[in-house]
Amino acid sequence: MIRKSLAALSLVAAAPFASAEPIKMCVFDVIGANGDMFNMVKDYALEMKAHGVDFDLRPYTDEGVAVGDFNSGQCDAVAATDLRTRPFNKFTGSISAVGALPTYGDLKTVLATLATPKAAPLMKDNGYEVLGIVPVGAGYLFVNDRSIDTAGELAGKRMATLDYQKDAIHMVNHVKATVVPSDITNFAGKFNNGSVDAAYAPAFAYEALELYKGIGDNGGIVDYPLAQLTIQVIARDDALSDEAAQKSREVAWGMYGQAMDLIQGQEAAIPEEKWIRIPEKDIQGYQEMFRENRLQLRDGSHGADKVYHPKMMSLLSKIRCSSNPSASECTASDRE
Repeated sequence: MIRKSLAALSLVAAAPFASAEPIKMCVFDVIGANGDMFNMVKDYALEMKAHGVDFDLRPYTDEGVAVGDFNSGQCDAVAATDLRTRPFNKFTGSISAVGALPTYGDLKTVLATLATPKAAPLMKDNGYEVLGIVPVGAGYLFVNDRSIDTAGELAGKRMATLDYQKDAIHMVNHVKATVVPSDITNFAGKFNNGSVDAAYAPAFAYEALELYKGIGDNGGIVDYPLAQLTIQVIARDDALSDEAAQKSREVAWGMYGQAMDLIQGQEAAIPEEKWIRIPEKDIQGYQEMFRENRLQLRDGSHGADKVYHPKMMSLLSKIRCSSNPSASECTASDRE
């Protein structure tokens, strides 16, 4: 009897966060259960099982349906892009602010910071909690004409824009391009069949969504990160204890290297001639244009909605100025 009690105690010690029943998670991956994102979430769930948390993963190829099922209570958690999860947590949803993280080094610093216990209070908002954040790659501009290599060249061009992404709509209007409302299930088709001149996506979309068809012989990919996109795991904040939720964020952060290997492999697989390299002299102008847009989207000025969280904008600014202290924004009077 004593032996049995000791065995039971050792099991409790090994799985201090054990959940009574599996936590249903809707998982978005445009490819479905065979996609890289789904497999990444599978690895995360496997590691969480070792910590006593059991996830029941349900693949979705339509992100809107995945989030809708989470909203309606069919799932206890959802894994989706931050573009869709922003309403659940404006702070972490602002990581993908336009032009805010020009390098993967800066992104790494942000995600490491957010995985610390000190950041835990910011992971909860309005009854929801962020259980983990994993990168899916920088968003790049895909164009069907290589001459579209400056912001000025976008004027009048048709651009597939996610109809729920208010910051992207504001930015497209700013450069005087034409917004063509789209969603994640149809933007690639619109670009590939020539209905639009431009679209934005991470490098994985080149092969997975066949964006090379839309690029054709005359187009390319503008080599400047418009935003750093992430997959975020969101749950109702009573789904896990505070200790289990913190462990979950640490497990997700531990997958950063695996995710970046995948992303960099996808970027390296794109033929060199398909990239449109931006002259260094132009980059500073783009950075200032993006900064002006971020301020507008933070403050709700110049016709923009209040999309970005001021605290995240401040954090991202500090990280950029730590890695590039000579940037003009670091001494600007209206620094983020």
